Amino acid sequence: MNSGLDLPIEYLKGVGPAKGEMLKKELSIHTCFDLLHHFPYRYIDKTHFHRIIDLDENSGEVQLKGVLRRLSTVGDGRKRRLVGRFRDQTGVIDLVWFSGVHWLEKQLEVGKEYVVFGRVNSFKDQWSIPHPEMELLNEENVQSALNLAPVYSSTEKLNSKGLDAKARRRLIKSLFEKISPADMPENLPAYLIQKFKLPGRFEALANIHLPKSWEDLEAARKRLKFEELFFLQLRLLQIKRRRKDSIKGFVFEQIGDFFNHFYQQKLPFELTNAQKRVLKEIRQDLKIGIQMNRLLQGDVGSGKTIVGLMCMLMALDNGFQASLMAPTEILAQQHYLSISQYLEGMPIKTAFLSGSVKGKKRQEVLDGLQDGSIHIVVGTHALIEDNVLFKNLGLAITDEQHRFGVAQRASLWKKSHPHPPHILVMTATPIPRTLAMTLYGDLDVSVIDELPPGRKEIKTLHQTENHRLKMIGFMRQEIAKGRQVYVVYPLIEESEKLDLQNLQEGYEALSREFPPPDYQISIVHGKMKAADKNLEMERFVSGKTQIMVATTVIEVGVNVPNATVMVIENTERFGLSQLHQLRGRVGRGGEQSYCLLMSSFKLSNESKERIQTMVRTNNGFEIAEADLKLRGPGNIEGTQQSGIINLRIADLAKDGRILQAAREVAARILDKDPALERPEHHPLKWFLEKHGKELKGWSRIS
Repeated sequence: MNSGLDLPIEYLKGVGPAKGEMLKKELSIHTCFDLLHHFPYRYIDKTHFHRIIDLDENSGEVQLKGVLRRLSTVGDGRKRRLVGRFRDQTGVIDLVWFSGVHWLEKQLEVGKEYVVFGRVNSFKDQWSIPHPEMELLNEENVQSALNLAPVYSSTEKLNSKGLDAKARRRLIKSLFEKISPADMPENLPAYLIQKFKLPGRFEALANIHLPKSWEDLEAARKRLKFEELFFLQLRLLQIKRRRKDSIKGFVFEQIGDFFNHFYQQKLPFELTNAQKRVLKEIRQDLKIGIQMNRLLQGDVGSGKTIVGLMCMLMALDNGFQASLMAPTEILAQQHYLSISQYLEGMPIKTAFLSGSVKGKKRQEVLDGLQDGSIHIVVGTHALIEDNVLFKNLGLAITDEQHRFGVAQRASLWKKSHPHPPHILVMTATPIPRTLAMTLYGDLDVSVIDELPPGRKEIKTLHQTENHRLKMIGFMRQEIAKGRQVYVVYPLIEESEKLDLQNLQEGYEALSREFPPPDYQISIVHGKMKAADKNLEMERFVSGKTQIMVATTVIEVGVNVPNATVMVIENTERFGLSQLHQLRGRVGRGGEQSYCLLMSSFKLSNESKERIQTMVRTNNGFEIAEADLKLRGPGNIEGTQQSGIINLRIADLAKDGRILQAAREVAARILDKDPALERPEHHPLKWFLEKHGKELKGWSRIS
């Protein structure tokens, strides 16, 4: 890249040290290259002039050409305003300014022709434009006025330093006066540009900032989105290939007695075709001598745990130990109990390890892991502590991995020699395909997209406050049948005190409706001591209480097949993904289950859409796609912790097809030319070497 774009931003005409410092602090714009790659987020259509006679309440932002006929101040003190009478060949409109009056009086000249731009407003049946942009009319600005004006994201600090959208447009124009296509070498092979009918790199950057037409702008967007997603996927696939080439793994050659006995004698149900397919994919990974790094996605109740257990048995058949790490003690305990039940009667020793396992019991687990007498260990992040040593850990499974930090996950690698253990990551949070390809683009992904037969779909209903008595009656009916009920309240950090108060009031109201001794109610929230929380959970799991009033601590992992009703209070305050996870707590037995979404009457459009999505579908992947569209990738559960890349122009919610094409092309190129040595791929190699460090920010299990 030419030094013109390497130039520190303060040296660009119109910037200087103070503004340069502000651009660095506020927007991380350090060089002219950074300025060029800080794209507008919208455009104002100034491609034609409007006539005053045609204006109405739907006109919005307009551009006019005419004469400033009169200028006068109205009112005094704080209420003083400047009013200009503006005329074109078809009519008259008022221009109004409420601030900067003294300065504007000196700047504006009555009788001169101006180009005016602003939003039309109606007051007492009179059209006006508050705070319009004004420029003296001449041949040059008539031509430059007829364009699509870019609008850049800004802050109060930038505006106060004279770096608002208009000033940034001037800086971009100033930069394009300094550079030429020679400063912007092509970074895509010519055959790709031809194949996808893309404009050149310089042309695309010029048209993203200073487009002459909507067509030019669309072509520029397509090019820059493809480029961004293509290089992201190229880097991810290079990382994946490098890992497969360089990181050896234990070879699990045989399927032996443990696996076969379990499959033939102990498996309590027929595996679904999806589970069988996933087991084959994992089996393939485990026997080739390369470390497995696989993500296993499956909706709530799709049977991931049984797949994980059968993978552990493959490790045991080959003389290795296996571990399963879960983010909370409740979830880890549940995994431990279900695995122990599945393996009952088999010569396999399982153990549980968490922060609450202390003293002699803890030492026994540590000794058993080190001497190899414990085959399977299930636990919390206590498993990754330095003093937890394994004899030969061959498979490490992590459940709901986005709840662990990168350093926590990486420490599992150090638990075995000479190779790291095989890694299987399980998640019940369905991830949209486009997001999975970006967040987990360097992993192999398996999906269990089929629920076990006999599972009844959970009926989801939306209810408002006037249906509360009906809801209470329905809860009584279900409890009379011997069923159990969850009632969940939000617990949001910003309003924690208020939320806990709501929870307490809800608990008291339910206690009046369901009085002892006929009914028993548990209460659980994250502020309780672990021992108290576990005791309350245990009472509900064992059926001693019929109702559990809780916050979202029960979102993941509580498995009570007898619970058939999930009531979610203040539904509008939950995200889609969270609502889906909560709904998944019921419907785990053979009985028909229900999810009641309670909300206020007044709902925002987004809340309505979320609730309608929940009522319409039980499919977690469909819900995840809807969530991505509503909230964008930065807010989807897990992506902030994972540090999802901040894409400059591409949008994962809308650009799935471009992403798919970019990944396929990147994979084909690396298949044919892994080191990018061919002459036509030199631009790719040069660009990755120059800018590869900027293509970071995605999560990697490793």
